[in-house]
Amino acid sequence: MSTDVMIYADELSKRFGNFRALDRIRFEVRRGEVVGFLGPNGAGKSTTMRILTCFISPTDGTAKIHGHDVFDEPLEVRRKVGYLPQRAPLYQDMLVWDYLRFVADMRGLDESTFKARMRKVVEVCGLAQVLGKDINTLSHGYRQRVGLGQALVHDPPILILDEPTSDLDPNEKAEVIRYIKEIGKERTVLLSTHNLAEVEAACARAIIISKGRIVADGPLDEIRARTGKIRYVLAVSEQTAERGKAPTATEVQSALRAIAGVRSVAELPTDEKAHGFELTGDTGGDLRSDLFRLVVSKGWTLLELRRDSQTLEDVFRDLTKGDERRDRKLGAPDDDDRDEREDKTETRRSESPKEAAVSGG
Repeated sequence: MSTDVMIYADELSKRFGNFRALDRIRFEVRRGEVVGFLGPNGAGKSTTMRILTCFISPTDGTAKIHGHDVFDEPLEVRRKVGYLPQRAPLYQDMLVWDYLRFVADMRGLDESTFKARMRKVVEVCGLAQVLGKDINTLSHGYRQRVGLGQALVHDPPILILDEPTSDLDPNEKAEVIRYIKEIGKERTVLLSTHNLAEVEAACARAIIISKGRIVADGPLDEIRARTGKIRYVLAVSEQTAERGKAPTATEVQSALRAIAGVRSVAELPTDEKAHGFELTGDTGGDLRSDLFRLVVSKGWTLLELRRDSQTLEDVFRDLTKGDERRDRKLGAPDDDDRDEREDKTETRRSESPKEAAVSGG
């Protein structure tokens, strides 16, 4: 393993009873990377983060932080990591300053180092007005700021942040993302969030996980290109055309579908003066000239025409919607369930009759 690999997971798996939360995932995060860790609810993001921060142990596989194994060297791992859970567990009856002082003491910071670090933590987290207040009197947003402060107070080389902007207002979110970008120049950051715009603002790379498996890992541009589709937005006027009556939405949509290379057409919400549509086409071509010629030939008034690459949100939906569909219907068990039954069958076969009786067989 390279010395600049700060977070390392190899064949990492986690089961809770019959439920497989992680299924042999593998990834690396190197020094100076800010990586977005994405997935729908229940995908395994928080489980992965809890393993990496020594809160739970993996069922199988290996995880290392800064070269230290999370199972064999948990204290060394904790020294290298600043961790913010989605809902930071705080001591509600402590003052903010006292709580952060307590965290610094556990981290082994002396008084002068603590005060120097607190100047930066207060600036970044916006805690100046609440340092003398009880934590239980703070809003959810301020509690999240305190949680971020405890993750930063010992100036760790690695930050693992689970929804760090949860409950923050737009100004606070922007400030936290700005800081993540700043510290990412010198540290390693693994950022889990449901806000894909934050990932696009702060990260150059993303890992997408679904149902415990990694379905994409790479630079954002490469992930966006995975679907092999380009998005177009077109709008034409609902007013009277140059030749004849104004077009209906159905008429425009049918004409757009007839263009070679158009894979899908969906109507967009607009005001009463325009028909708007979103189209997708293959990445190998450019449909704008064909779309323009169609509008001109029909005598319609073109109000808008643009070509975009797929957004990260589009790709995220494409990569995870299959698992979401399985969550919403009854039917035959999926491969995971069959694997689970086969694992249990193998275990029973290897047990003696007495052992099988004890285990419920």
